[in-house]
Amino acid sequence: FSCSENLSLDSSCFSSPPVNFLQELPSYRSIARKRTTIPNREKQSGTLLKPTDSHSSQLQGGIAENLNSQSIRKYALNISEKRRLRNIQETQMKYLSEWDQWKRYSSKSWKRFIGKAREMATHLELWRKDIRSIEGKFGTGIQSYFSFLRFLVLLNLVIFLIIFMLVLLPVLLTKYNITNSTFVLIPSKDTDVQCTVYPISSSGLIYFYSYIIDLLSGTGFLEETCLFYGHYTIDGVKFQNFTYDLPLAYLLSTIVYLSLSLLWIVKRSVEGFKINLIRSEEHFQSYCNKIFAGWDFCITSRSMADLRHSSLRYELRADLEEERIRQKIAERTSEETIRIYSLRLFLNCIVLAVLAACFYAIYRATIFSQEHMKKEIDKMVFGENLLILYLPSIVITLANFITPMIFAKIIHYEDYSPGFEIRLTILRCVFMRLATICVLVFTLGSKITSCGNYSCELCGYNQKLYPCWETQVGQEMYKLMIFDLIIILAVTLFVDFPRKLLVTYCSSWKLIQCWGQQEFAIPDNVLGIVYGQTICWIGAFFSPLLPAIATLKFIIIFYVKEMSLLYTCRPSPRQFRASNSNFFFLLVLLIGLCLAIIPLTISMARIPSSKACGPFTNFNTTWEVVPKTVSTFPSSLQSLVHGVTSEAFAVPFFMIICLIMFYFIALAGAHKRVVVQLREQLSLVRKSRSWL
Repeated sequence: FSCSENLSLDSSCFSSPPVNFLQELPSYRSIARKRTTIPNREKQSGTLLKPTDSHSSQLQGGIAENLNSQSIRKYALNISEKRRLRNIQETQMKYLSEWDQWKRYSSKSWKRFIGKAREMATHLELWRKDIRSIEGKFGTGIQSYFSFLRFLVLLNLVIFLIIFMLVLLPVLLTKYNITNSTFVLIPSKDTDVQCTVYPISSSGLIYFYSYIIDLLSGTGFLEETCLFYGHYTIDGVKFQNFTYDLPLAYLLSTIVYLSLSLLWIVKRSVEGFKINLIRSEEHFQSYCNKIFAGWDFCITSRSMADLRHSSLRYELRADLEEERIRQKIAERTSEETIRIYSLRLFLNCIVLAVLAACFYAIYRATIFSQEHMKKEIDKMVFGENLLILYLPSIVITLANFITPMIFAKIIHYEDYSPGFEIRLTILRCVFMRLATICVLVFTLGSKITSCGNYSCELCGYNQKLYPCWETQVGQEMYKLMIFDLIIILAVTLFVDFPRKLLVTYCSSWKLIQCWGQQEFAIPDNVLGIVYGQTICWIGAFFSPLLPAIATLKFIIIFYVKEMSLLYTCRPSPRQFRASNSNFFFLLVLLIGLCLAIIPLTISMARIPSSKACGPFTNFNTTWEVVPKTVSTFPSSLQSLVHGVTSEAFAVPFFMIICLIMFYFIALAGAHKRVVVQLREQLSLVRKSRSWL
């Protein structure tokens, strides 16, 4: 065998199998088709260059024959050759027809305009200088957190614009007589008068502190504004030529912003998913990546360079510890395996017990708050009333603060690898933070649909305690949003800053040395803002202006976290790479979106809508507006809609989707095998060089 005898690096020895395998992939074939279509298109345009005797001229002639002048920069030619090739092509442009010349010049002008527009768009990017400065001082891991925060600001701004255009704008145009339009109010049929009673406690003597309570809880004067669902008790807006269906627009705005959020998150997470999909599990390559490609060249600060050095040392120690644990697992006897799995089962039961205790505490706090919040304000002092209103939010915040510390203690006894310890702890904290919101919403739902001693058949819900239950759910989401912002500001001002002063000026005290400076932990901060975004997704249906409040909240958090990072905190030694961070952030955000869709779907499809407020007073449920709208379509369109939504269409469609999914899974596996074969090829090349 000639290759093994000569030990040469000939491509025929090592590259043949991978290349043949690559050529069978659909992606390679699509590229090949593009390469074959470009020469034909250019030959029709008449831009052929005659080759000369030199190899360089032949290369240039081939390039000029296949590609236009805008693609010359992609080839490995020096500047003089590129200029010479461009001059030749510009000379031959004179022999083209006027139509072909106009197409070439217009194409160049359009590409130049697109390039200039993209350059201008980068200068208009929100917080561009701040994020670049953070990236230069603290690396790409922390920069990815602030970029993620900017993404949430833009997402909430777009959600607010969608709700504003579809719901709020027609109401404001009619309310302030900007257009020649009137409100359409259809009297409800077959509805008892008791179900339409909606008392708002805003009469009588009002104390000064009641305005503060109203501002913090969304009650009183805020309850009557466009901030909440109950303000939109309108069946439509009649313009000059058409009638605007407000109930349908209200439901469509919710569907549109949820769909847009899903598509935007999936689009941004695709790149990170590709990287994580083809990432090798080979430990030798992990060591090489950390040693030879682990440095972050965006770092310019000396302290951050030292921190990066310590971070790489920590990662290498963690890899060695994981290798030690893998070896320990391989040498573990059956008795030790049974013992460790029994211990993990017991500790997971403790975790479930902690979660159950937190959920039960939230359930009891919500019930207690709902039963006592109907008392008159003058029967309670200011602090007692505020405590009762914010009791569920306080319990949720305490649960989110205490449970991560308990999980961090428990994980040390489960004998996992360091990397898996971090991932499992984060997963438990994500579930805890997001599940608390769902527990609150489902508790409210159980109180709304249960009527105690009397029957709910009259209105379909507890009208006595919840005359407009959508508004009261929106008030709970509003309180969670405001209380979360207050906690973030309070922790930064009254914990982080004093801690920084103590560490700076009282560093000789042993207690202060043990306490140390506050770390800027990326996972904890990300979980905080994902928690706030999940509240916004759930509450936007019940409080249409909640996305605008969330936008302002995230803007405030950006500046507060930036000041905290620069002046009070130190970066965590466990740093994240930007690619890993972005994928992790978006994955957690996608989980939050899925959890937000569940209670929204149940509330719109199962719980009867309020008969005293809102745009759905003439419907049993919110979703009932959809079949009513479909019934107004022409018969042919109705049959098409019914056919698309029937089981006869859904089952084949689901099967086709599954086949497409399996195809892409197989394609991803093929690409991963290509990566493995190319790595094996590189390994053979490395061995052959050592033999030489």
